[in-house]
This record gives sequence, C-alpha cells and structure tokens, in this order.
Amino acid sequence: MTAETNIPSLSSLEYISYIDANGQLPEQFQAKVGVYAIFDRQQVLQYVGYSRDVDLSLKQHLVRQPQLCYWLKVQTIDRPSRTILENIQQAWIAENGALPAGNGIEEAKWTQPIDAKVAMTVDEQTHLTASDELTQAKLLKDVARRVEGQISSQLESRGVKMQLRFNPKLKEKGLLDLK
Repeated sequence: MTAETNIPSLSSLEYISYIDANGQLPEQFQAKVGVYAIFDRQQVLQYVGYSRDVDLSLKQHLVRQPQLCYWLKVQTIDRPSRTILENIQQAWIAENGALPAGNGIEEAKWTQPIDAKVAMTVDEQTHLTASDELTQAKLLKDVARRVEGQISSQLESRGVKMQLRFNPKLKEKGLLDLK
C-alpha cells in the first residue's frame, strides 16, 4: 500500500473476533504496523487507532476498555509511514459518519494508563492525604492491585487466557498500564 487511492474502505474489511477460541488476541498482528478499528458487541465502532505494534496496542485497549472490545478490522502496512496510517484512520472515521467516542470525548480512556485513584474509597482518599510519601505509594499500589483484579476478573469472564503484566512502577502512582 503506497498511495491514498489504496486505502481500503472500513466496510470492505472482515470483522475479526477480538478474542479467539483459545482466549488469545489474533496472533497475525504481532509486531505488525497498521490501522485498526475496534467495535463493541453490537459491531458499533468505538475507536480507530494506528500503531507500530498492533498486537501490543490491542492488548492495551482490551485492559483499558474490556466491555467495548469485541470485534476488529485491521489493515497492516509493510513500511511504517505515519502519513499513510493517519490517512487510513481519517478515512475510516469519515466513512463511519461520526467521530467514535474513543477518538473524541472518551479518548483518554482508550489511550492513557488507567487511573486507579478514581476507584478509591473515601477512607482511602482521607488516608492518602494524611500520609507520608512511602505510605501513599503503598496505598496507591494496593488500590491499583484491586483495580487490576477487577480488570482480570472481567477479562477472565470474557474467556481471555493470555498473560498480562502491568508495569509495577506505575502502580505506585495509582496507574495501570501493561508493561
């Protein structure tokens, strides 16, 4: 794929199940450069992104938005070109007729580490503000682990069997992101 005229329409691509029968992401996208569209259970477009490693990005999106990642459409390219990737992304969004929430008001939920601090109880929030730095880090790590457990339960209920490892350094800040 080298020119804009070769941009496949989103509707011409086949839906791919986000999680295969073995509880894994489709392995054909490991270490592949491409553009991907993520759809919910009813095949409503939620997010269009591009990546130098589609597989890694799909894993991140799955842990950040497990309830919205059911179907995919992917176009890989042989040579990384931000221009080509952005052109495909924009064409797919335009074809959709509306900006997907994941590319608009909900973008941070799709692209930024999970902020576990929003799940803190009132007691935890009070304890956090009254604590020293070391105690704060421990409390934030505990909250992050609790949220990680909730995410793991959601993914397990969806049949996900792949190993996911969160960055331990970010947990001390109350954030979750895959390592």
